[in-house]
Amino acid sequence: MLRSDAWVVGDDEVALEHRVALRSAGVPVDERGGRPVVGIANSASELNPCNLPLRGLAESVRAGILAAGGLPVEFPVLSLGEDLMKPTAMLYRNLLAIEVEETLRSYPLDAVVLLANCDKTVPGALMGAASTGLPALVVTGGARPACRFRGERIGTGTALWRLWDEHRTGALDDDEWRELESRLSEGVGACNTMGTASTMAILAEVLGLAVPGTSTIPTGDPRAHDGARRAGARVAELARRQESPFAACGPASFANAVRVLNAIGGSTNAVLHLAALAGRLGVPFDLADVDRLGREVPLLADVEPSGSGLVHDLDAAGGVPALLGELADVLDPGAPLADGRTTGELCASAPEPVGTAIRPRERPVQAGGAFRVVRGSLAPEGAVLKRSSASPALLRHAGRAVVFRGYEDMRVRIDDPELDVDASSVLVLAGCGPVGGPGMPEWGMIPIPRKLLELGVRDMVRVTDARMSGTSYGTVYLHVAPEAAVGGPLALVRDGDLVEADADAGRLDLLVDPAELARRADAWRPALRPSRRGWTALYQAHVTQAPRGCDLDFLEPVPGEPTLVEPVVGRS
Repeated sequence: MLRSDAWVVGDDEVALEHRVALRSAGVPVDERGGRPVVGIANSASELNPCNLPLRGLAESVRAGILAAGGLPVEFPVLSLGEDLMKPTAMLYRNLLAIEVEETLRSYPLDAVVLLANCDKTVPGALMGAASTGLPALVVTGGARPACRFRGERIGTGTALWRLWDEHRTGALDDDEWRELESRLSEGVGACNTMGTASTMAILAEVLGLAVPGTSTIPTGDPRAHDGARRAGARVAELARRQESPFAACGPASFANAVRVLNAIGGSTNAVLHLAALAGRLGVPFDLADVDRLGREVPLLADVEPSGSGLVHDLDAAGGVPALLGELADVLDPGAPLADGRTTGELCASAPEPVGTAIRPRERPVQAGGAFRVVRGSLAPEGAVLKRSSASPALLRHAGRAVVFRGYEDMRVRIDDPELDVDASSVLVLAGCGPVGGPGMPEWGMIPIPRKLLELGVRDMVRVTDARMSGTSYGTVYLHVAPEAAVGGPLALVRDGDLVEADADAGRLDLLVDPAELARRADAWRPALRPSRRGWTALYQAHVTQAPRGCDLDFLEPVPGEPTLVEPVVGRS
């Protein structure tokens, strides 16, 4: 029996009521059951232009489900857009996961297609579905069109941060700044650089949770509809067989995802999302593996901010299949993919890359891994650096700390001409982690002080318990754990303290006498007043630290307990 049959099969008043409800919504069930009911969880929203392309793809998913004999049922879910949600969409990722999980649990659904695109929507939807164990695949909406400014094609995010620095120094005047605004408003879809959205779409494909070859298709490309139909048909087929891709998504799949994350120079946010998703599935995930597995992998995707192109170029070069073909010797060939093939089988038939957006192994964008994980007296539980977008000269550095206690403090003082800072300083932003943010906002790419920008300084070492956008760049040590708000060493740093970082050696230390640090720790008192209301109160009380993915502790699986606790199907 299908799971939905428990609702619709029978001749009592309960089954009749269920059939009437579904038929009234246009879902033609009958008393014999036997046809899988497949949800279409649609996160399209006018509050989130990144996800608007999903509107059109929903109908193609529906067509695929029907063609495979399933019964499609579309329903809305929370749309997480980093552009407009404050303080950050990351605060609500776990709320989306709860919504998806509880919707699947409480309704007569045998499987689901997750329509997601922007940043936290993809991992949030996958986390919720993973916790049910039902068959599920994700369909993404693609990257937005590239715009042109000053005669050049520019990517979202990465170019904005660079041009904002130019505007701050007067190199980009007010008229040009207004022109940039109009140029950046030329289409919907995800960021077309290697931001979190594109990163998570690619990793979903590698994990076997998206149809191979679909994750890099740009917004508006007709191939997206074919991919959506294939996803709908595949999920309906899996529902009939009662097979879930999550059941096969094990250590080999996550190891491949980490390797590909390094090969694409992906978003640092993906480290958090992979940890959280692995946690939902009970798969071991050690932060150190992001560094260890990555060091054998060259950066091959020539895409901003680690490279020079856009996601459109990566797609034109052959997308994920072509990239995996180049990486075949470092991947686990047995890891399954969403269409039933193994990674090894796909690699054996992968197309040769076209153009230069996927570099050959002998001519990588960079060798030796895109990420570094550091630990030390300033980050006992770890911090993450995106080495591929950092300045080589700053990978080993010691400097005096300039400390900001929160985002507002940083914004008020960063351009103060009297700020005691020089190019060798280490900018420290504390109090912006999972609890302190709350939600760990993307504040980590601390702006270069204006007086240093005017002297030509374009990068500095920065250390923070916040995140940064996948489209950002610079020598920024992120996700410092434990965070300052819970008493981590970052809370104890004072202006003038010596901070030493060595990325390749995996160290991040606060060079202050241990006795002095002990005195500071004894005197430390939480500055944060936790929220007492609603979702934020629940989040701050239960969110885990960055190495565990910032999930809620009560959503992590308990060994021996069933993943999906079925409701009693009786009178409501």
